[in-house]
Amino acid sequence: METSDTDSGFSSLGLRPELLSALAAMGYEEPTPIQRETIPLLLSGHDLIGQAATGTGKTAAFALPILQRIPERGAPIVPVALVLVPTRELAVQVSEALYRYGRDLGARVVPIYGGQPIFRQLQALSAGVHVVVATPGRALDHIARNTLPLADVQMVVLDEADEMLDMGFAEDIEEILKSTPKARQTVLFSATLPPRINAIAKRHLTDPVKIQIGLGDTKPGKALVRQTVYVVQRNHKAAALGRILDVEAPTAAIVFCRTRTEVDLLTETLNGRGYRAEALHGGLSQESRDRVMNRLRAGTTELLVATDVAARGLDIDQLTHVVNYDVPAAPESYVHRIGRVGRAGREGVAITLAEPREQRLLANIERLTKQKIAVEKVPSVADLRARQIELTLGTLQQALEADDLQNYDDVVDSLAQQFDMRQIALAAVKLTHEASGAVVDDKEIPDASHRVERPRDNDRGKPERPGAPRKGADRAAEAGGSRQRENGETTRIYVGVGRKDGIRPGDLVGAIANETNLSGREIGPIKLAEHFAVVGVPEWATDEVIEALKNTTLKGKKATIRRYTD
Repeated sequence: METSDTDSGFSSLGLRPELLSALAAMGYEEPTPIQRETIPLLLSGHDLIGQAATGTGKTAAFALPILQRIPERGAPIVPVALVLVPTRELAVQVSEALYRYGRDLGARVVPIYGGQPIFRQLQALSAGVHVVVATPGRALDHIARNTLPLADVQMVVLDEADEMLDMGFAEDIEEILKSTPKARQTVLFSATLPPRINAIAKRHLTDPVKIQIGLGDTKPGKALVRQTVYVVQRNHKAAALGRILDVEAPTAAIVFCRTRTEVDLLTETLNGRGYRAEALHGGLSQESRDRVMNRLRAGTTELLVATDVAARGLDIDQLTHVVNYDVPAAPESYVHRIGRVGRAGREGVAITLAEPREQRLLANIERLTKQKIAVEKVPSVADLRARQIELTLGTLQQALEADDLQNYDDVVDSLAQQFDMRQIALAAVKLTHEASGAVVDDKEIPDASHRVERPRDNDRGKPERPGAPRKGADRAAEAGGSRQRENGETTRIYVGVGRKDGIRPGDLVGAIANETNLSGREIGPIKLAEHFAVVGVPEWATDEVIEALKNTTLKGKKATIRRYTD
C-alpha cells in the first residue's frame, strides 16, 4: 500500500507543531530509519537501546522526543533531560542540534564539559535550563557541588555509550544514574553492543525496546559513497595523499590519523603543499578546537586532520571526502568514518591509504560491510596534470557563462591590435591555470597495489586454525599497527594525585582516553595510592600521554606528571 508524503514525513510521528516547523525550515522532509523507529517509542515513554552508526540521524532520534517534553513558556525552567556524551566536541554538537530543533519552543540547552571555565556553566545552570548535555566527569563535578539539579529529570540519554565505557567512564555513569529519579525514561545509543552495554541496560533500563539500524538499513546512503583503497609504502604515504587530494579536489575533507603526532606532522605537510589544513586532537585547548571548527564550517579551511577521539560525532554538512590515512583497526570505525559523507542524497568519497601489510584489516572491513572496496593505483604525474587542466577548463567555462564579459571588451580590443586572438586566449588559460594553485609535481610514486593479495571469497570469514604460526607483521596489521601489541612494551607514568584527592582508576582512564588516541583497553595496570597513582601505557604513546595529562586537570587539580621510576 502506498503512503502519502504527509504519512511518510515527520508529521506522522506525533511531534509538536513547533518542532515540525523547525524541521521544515532546516529542509528535513522525511525521517531516517532510526528516527522513524525510535521517535514514536520514546514519545510513548519506552526505555530504549538503539544501535546505529554515525550518519544515521540518531541525534535527532533522541533530541526531538526530549524537546517534546519541554513545558510551555511561563512554566518553571528546570532540567527535564540529561544527555551524557564521551567528548567535548560531541557535547557542543548535540547541544547545538537541540537548540536548533527547539528554538521555537524557547528551549534552553547547556553543554557542560571539562576544559571550559566552570563559572560559565554555573551561571548558565543557575539561570535555568531545560536540557543539559554533559561529559560524565564534569556532570559528576556539578552533582557534587549541588549545581546540577536532577530531581525533575524525565529522560536520561547515554549517547555513544560504547565509547564512554572504552574511555573508563563506567563508574561515573553508574554514579550519575543513581542521582536521577528512578521513574525516569532511560535511552542508550551505541555503535556496538558489547556485554558491558547489556550489563548497564539490565541494571538501569526497564523492559527496553532494542532497535538496531545496520548497514542494510542505510544502504541507499552508503551507495552514494565511492570507496577506494590506495596501497602505498609508508614512506610514500604523505606524498601519495597530496597527489590524491590534488586529483580529487575536495570541497572539504577529514583526514583521520592514529596519533596526535601524526596529525601535527601531516597537517604541516599538507599546508606546505598549498592546502588550508587544520589539526584537531586532544592536545588543543577548547578555544583552539572551536576556532578550527568555525573555520571549517565557514569554508576557510579545506582539510581537517584529526584523531578518531577528537572527531567523534562531528557532523559537517559541506563534507565531501573522508580519508583514512591508516586502515582502521576496528572495521566499525571505518563504517562510522565513512558515514560522515554521502548523507541526504549527496555523493561522497571515502579514501583509504593502506600499507601492503594491512590487507587483513581490509578483508575485515569488507566482511563487515559486505562490499568489495576497489583498489586503485596512486595517480601518476600525467593523471595529475590532466586533472589540473580539467579543473582549469571548468573554471574558464564558468567564466564564459558570466553576463559581465562585455566589461572587458576594451582590454581584448587593445590586445588584438598587437597579438593574435589565439595567443591572447592561451595567455588567459595560462594565467587561470597558474592562479588555480596547480602543484608542480614531477615525481612518480611507487605503486604497491600488486603486493596486496585479496582473500578468496570462499576463505572469507574462516577462522584461523588455533595455534597456527603467523608472522609478526600480520599480527601487527590485525591490531591496526598498534606498537604496544607489536612489542608488548608498557611504560609506567607517575601521576601526582591519588585517593586522597578523590581520584579513582576510571578518572585516570577517562582523562587519558579523552585527551589522546588510546582506547580504554590500552591503558593499565593502574596502582592507586593515597597521594599518587602509577598508570601503565604503551611505550610508543608515553610522551603523548605525559604531554596530554600536563595540559589537563584531574578532579580540578593540576598534577605532576612524569615517567615513573622505582
